[in-house]
Amino acid sequence: MSANRPAAIVVLAAGEGTRMKSKTPKVLHEIAGRSLVGHVVSAARELEPEQLVVVVGHASEQVKGHLAAHYEGTRTAFQAEQNGTGHAVRMALEELGQAPDGTVVVVCGDTPLLSGETLSALVGTHGADGNAVTVLTAEVPDSTGYGRIVRDAATGAVTAIVEHKDASDAERAIREINSGVFAFDGRLLADALGKVRTDNSQGEEYLTDVLGILREAGHRVGASVAGDHREILGINNRVQLAEARRLLNQRLLERAMTAGVTVVDPVSVLVDVTVTFERDAVVHPGTQLLGATHVAEDAEVGPNTRLRDTVVGRGARVDNTVADGAVIGESASVGPYAYLRPGTRLGAKAKAGTYVEMKNASLGEGTKVPHLSYVGDATIGEYTNIGAASVFVNYDGEAKHHTTIGSHCRTGSDNMFVAPVTVGDGAYTAAGSVITKDVPPGSLAVARGQQRNIEGWVARKRPGSAAAQAAQAAGEAAEREG
Repeated sequence: MSANRPAAIVVLAAGEGTRMKSKTPKVLHEIAGRSLVGHVVSAARELEPEQLVVVVGHASEQVKGHLAAHYEGTRTAFQAEQNGTGHAVRMALEELGQAPDGTVVVVCGDTPLLSGETLSALVGTHGADGNAVTVLTAEVPDSTGYGRIVRDAATGAVTAIVEHKDASDAERAIREINSGVFAFDGRLLADALGKVRTDNSQGEEYLTDVLGILREAGHRVGASVAGDHREILGINNRVQLAEARRLLNQRLLERAMTAGVTVVDPVSVLVDVTVTFERDAVVHPGTQLLGATHVAEDAEVGPNTRLRDTVVGRGARVDNTVADGAVIGESASVGPYAYLRPGTRLGAKAKAGTYVEMKNASLGEGTKVPHLSYVGDATIGEYTNIGAASVFVNYDGEAKHHTTIGSHCRTGSDNMFVAPVTVGDGAYTAAGSVITKDVPPGSLAVARGQQRNIEGWVARKRPGSAAAQAAQAAGEAAEREG
């Protein structure tokens, strides 16, 4: 359990986010495999708070549904009208039923780069300094437009947060800014919220007014400085969304590389927060690793590969491939230009080669589908070879059917396996066969019509054509040679 466990964390996620210009609520836009609010909730959960409340408002049912589906146990408070941040926190405390006895952290639901480590440091500073409220701040290269943090030179306590438009020249030179994230004494917060006024230009209850109320009552207001100012970046439009994605992606790849993963060209690689690696994995340029994808030790993925919810076994090689919900065994080979759909499982040393598509199919150890084939709804045993241009005909127009091919089989090129059908262990099938009946183990199945040549057909049916002229020339040359 975290040493800095807060009594409650309140996530503010009620706003509409009109600048996103989207039918999707701002906090549900995704980067790196999680919604914006999901990133914040995940960071908050690292502190193991006694209560976690997300304040919802705009598109509340959609946001609540998302939280229920992905973050079980998260409580929500409804803010019917967005009457300011102070009002939102008041709604959260009403949802809790009473003022929390301990630290209450308030965070914004659109700050996906905020880490649990930074939140933990905020709570730690809050407790160690005995503050009534502690502001998470950051020192930024350019503080234009931000609220400046003014401190007491002797004690370091925060004496004011001055908005840019109201700041003097000296205050505008301050590089420490307000992030909008706070840690409060829960009971003092509840009492102060009841004193917040709405006599401002917006007619709203501002959470920042609580700082002045507590300071005037003789309580200390302190600050905790974030180690990386980029963590506090909020998202208001698509440009900022893309920038946050870039920064988060950089963080994730640096973490992977520090742990022993080779990323050949980090600029061209995208990963989700839920992707995991083992050391000595290699990621080549142009690769996207999404969802619950895992890349094991000594495996190589890419270039130009997209894997979602896919497990890549130790020493496997995946090249120019799209895979979704697949399991690729140890030392298996996939691609180039392969498509592995959900339910695909490749055993150790198996191969799904060039222009191979597989769906709900299992290949045993050492089995190969080298090229130009579709394998759907099938189980194939060990050390079998599937010939080029093979199609597993699994759909009859109404239902899917299964094909089973045994171990140590050799199937010819241009085969059609019309399911349901079984090919026994050690069997062979001839090239060009359409297999509609079960093939006993060790048998050779030949299922094709007898070839019949109709001589002179082109000259009679396509007179004067290029084909007819070529055939005539070939015939004349044969006569001369004869």
